[in-house]
Amino acid sequence: MGEEILQKLKQSVLAYDQTAAVDWARKAVEASIDPLRALDVLTEAIREIGEGFGKGDLFLPDMVGAADAMKAATPILEAAIERSGGKRETVGTVVLGTVYGDIHDIGKAMVATLMTAQGFKVLDLGVNITAEQFLAAVRETRPEILAMSSLLTTTAPEMKKVIDKLKSEGLREKLKVMVGGGAITESFAAGIGADGYDPTAVGGAVLARHLVGK
Repeated sequence: MGEEILQKLKQSVLAYDQTAAVDWARKAVEASIDPLRALDVLTEAIREIGEGFGKGDLFLPDMVGAADAMKAATPILEAAIERSGGKRETVGTVVLGTVYGDIHDIGKAMVATLMTAQGFKVLDLGVNITAEQFLAAVRETRPEILAMSSLLTTTAPEMKKVIDKLKSEGLREKLKVMVGGGAITESFAAGIGADGYDPTAVGGAVLARHLVGK
């Protein structure tokens, strides 16, 4: 019965069905299935979607639909893990957001989903995030990676502002900084002192693992 529930949970993500994902996550908890295993199943499903997207077999709506289903089910399982006193093993923590003045979300959300599939714990701050908000999140969570996105050339300089503030507060040395988005180029990334850049969501998730040596 347990394996059947897990397969149904996985299928709900592959079918982009948020309602089913929530239902099967609850059933997994009710059946006393290890919530860590259930989360792994969600990750397996997202990884399959990500691989299909990377090959060109799946498209943006597929990524968004699967991500929404996963996000709907995840809090139920995370609450069960917290109640049991367990802890999920990850390859690292990523703080992610779109810089101040920019409200574009889709690309960033794709990167967050694919980083999760790569085994990261991702704290997505959202869009229009100020330098002070990025720094507050870094101070609080001490992530391995800070990832920033910008679609607009007018907002791209915000990335340098964040990096400069990280340096001035002594937070830069042990932190890898990734940048991406339509306004960003490899030369721009190098010029502001970022540790990594990739023009694609799939490439960005792979780069994140490389930056933490995994």
